[in-house]
Amino acid sequence: MSSLFKQLERATPEDTLPPTSALLDAVTYNDQGLIPAIAQQHDSGEVLMMAWMNRDALEETLRTGRVCYYSRSRGKLWRKGESSGQQQQLKSAALDCDGDTLLLQVEQTGPACHTGRRSCFYVAITPTRAHITSEPLIDPAELYGQRS
Repeated sequence: MSSLFKQLERATPEDTLPPTSALLDAVTYNDQGLIPAIAQQHDSGEVLMMAWMNRDALEETLRTGRVCYYSRSRGKLWRKGESSGQQQQLKSAALDCDGDTLLLQVEQTGPACHTGRRSCFYVAITPTRAHITSEPLIDPAELYGQRS
């Protein structure tokens, strides 16, 4: 944990904090320069997805209000909804106490998951079995314009 986040442990809402750029400098990114970002529907609290952000994606998200992630498979910035149309508009962003995880409160348009489901978290598991908790809202082939 950076010394800045250690100092923030005692901060109160009345305290003046450093500029956002200083906080982003103190964020603990992994070896690939990424931080996990959890997207949550702002009004219902539903957890929609987890993806990765690098500093560029985080800065773009804060600047534009449209959520942008870093796609590890594509090796580039990924603006949520650029191929599916299912965008996320940022309502608020918060770093955790260690500065190594991000929580995004978003307004999600349609499904957040590439499977066409509202949430990526639809495979429930117990000690003995798993089950699917939701149906796709949209057929993934339709979502991505891959009609057969």
